[in-house]
Amino acid sequence: MASTHQKIWWSVFLTLLLSNCQHEVDGAPQVPCYFIFGDSLSDNGNNNLLVTKAKANFKPYGIDFPLGPTGRFTNGGAIVDFISELLGFHGFIPSFVTATGKDVLQGVNYASGAAGIRDETGQHGDRITLTRQLINYQLTVAQIAILLGGAAAAADQLSKCVFTVGIGSNDYINNYFLPNLYPTSKEFTPEQYATALIAQYSLQLKTLHEFGARKVALFGLGLIGCAPAELAAFSAPKGTCVDNINSAVQLFNDKLKSLVNDLNTEFTDSKFTYINIFGIGSGDPRAAGFKVTDSGCCGGRTGCAPSATPCSNRREYVFFDEFHPTEAVNVNLAARAYKSSTPSDVSPIDINTLANL
Repeated sequence: MASTHQKIWWSVFLTLLLSNCQHEVDGAPQVPCYFIFGDSLSDNGNNNLLVTKAKANFKPYGIDFPLGPTGRFTNGGAIVDFISELLGFHGFIPSFVTATGKDVLQGVNYASGAAGIRDETGQHGDRITLTRQLINYQLTVAQIAILLGGAAAAADQLSKCVFTVGIGSNDYINNYFLPNLYPTSKEFTPEQYATALIAQYSLQLKTLHEFGARKVALFGLGLIGCAPAELAAFSAPKGTCVDNINSAVQLFNDKLKSLVNDLNTEFTDSKFTYINIFGIGSGDPRAAGFKVTDSGCCGGRTGCAPSATPCSNRREYVFFDEFHPTEAVNVNLAARAYKSSTPSDVSPIDINTLANL
């Protein structure tokens, strides 16, 4: 049975969802389209046909999702699925590999498991880097221009859409903290690495702006050092996280928040905002009803194998597998990204406010 705290989370999400109906006219969402960029926390199937271990189109992934295993790295919906619901979309935003025809007018999900800001990140398997995701987006922009009758009409449409970007976790998990495969930890201090990542990310976000994005929410990185796989890799004592990983992540987050301020100053025709995933996910998970924080519901600390039997009490787990949160966590993250609960959740505005600009 779900805990009282978890019932409250679902109640808050449903309340937000129902109250959002007042923004809709004849079933229309708050914005005409929603475009998604990122990694496995947002991927909804773009990795399914790639030659990579970073895929989740098999059971028990999707065990609680209405469409079953689709490539989402969790038991149910990803954070972006719940954000799209809160924005008023009635169906799921299609993956780039499945979007056809007029589908693209409501948005596209380009996210790819194992992707990073740096092009070499995750290269020990195939993935669609952020650089390639932006190229795919440019193809979509060209499609929209054809569908709407010209570049001006496409630009007008895109200026009203919400964009979310959640990337950077793999630049640590599948790069900096894999010294046997990548040299970056020998080439950069954590401070230097965060600076280098933000410099490249800034250029990528400016490309996104160049091709029409005007309402952009950037997800900060979460508590990577608390993921079961990292606890195992670094032999963390029970009840602790890997502090040096979380400290490195916070350096990135601090610089990302500053980058948002810089972008808002440079591009007065746009609004960028920072979503504090690290802060939202901090605190005592047990106070929110979670009982298991150091092991994945499927596979514990070693990975979720095809046809494996997951735990039955999934709402009591923070992680579904060794890296990715359960749907219960994603619901909370989405609710607070969309409608902030505390001033520290977002900077400067939440996604609901962004959508209404």
